[in-house]
Amino acid sequence: MSFTLEAPLAHKILNSFFENVSYVEGSETSEADKSVFESLTEGPSAEAYPHLARWYAHIAAVKGLNAKDAAAAPTAAAEEDEEDVDLFGSDEEEDEEFEKLKAQRVAEYNAKKANKPKTIAKTTVTLEVKPWDDETDMDKLTEGVKAITMDGLLWGGHQLVAIGYGIKKLQINCVVEDDKVLIDDLSDQILELEDYVQSVDVAAMQKI
Repeated sequence: MSFTLEAPLAHKILNSFFENVSYVEGSETSEADKSVFESLTEGPSAEAYPHLARWYAHIAAVKGLNAKDAAAAPTAAAEEDEEDVDLFGSDEEEDEEFEKLKAQRVAEYNAKKANKPKTIAKTTVTLEVKPWDDETDMDKLTEGVKAITMDGLLWGGHQLVAIGYGIKKLQINCVVEDDKVLIDDLSDQILELEDYVQSVDVAAMQKI
């Protein structure tokens, strides 16, 4: 299917496009370049659209296509100075400058990405700590649990919940950093309060 791109709007859009790339697709000439080339109703002005003119002249040479009058003709300023416009002379230099700019921007992006703060994964956990019997001092049990400190552990609210026969269990919330705190390790430390604690269960977990 053939199509045409009417100037000057097409020239303006394409000139901006080829400011940072050398070809329509990929890193070498393709049928896409030929298709766009042939769709232009007239050649671009090298003075008004230098990036497009560079690409246009390059594709004409590589593909053996016939450049249209505007691209082949020298600019008005060049005619006054009786100097030829050499579109090929700057192509290699511009490609080199583009590659340098591309490498610089990639390096800047990678540096920015490396310096970007890493998102810390956290989890809200509800633990249920059961005492030995109804004579267990729940205040001492609660104090002992909340006295446990670990890097990445933050204790939250708590309450005592009746479970029958006059026995209450401690239900306590905490926030842990996933990379620093293992729930099994935390449970083991709570179980070390063996004078007060019979068991520890995870009642709920939710990623933050």
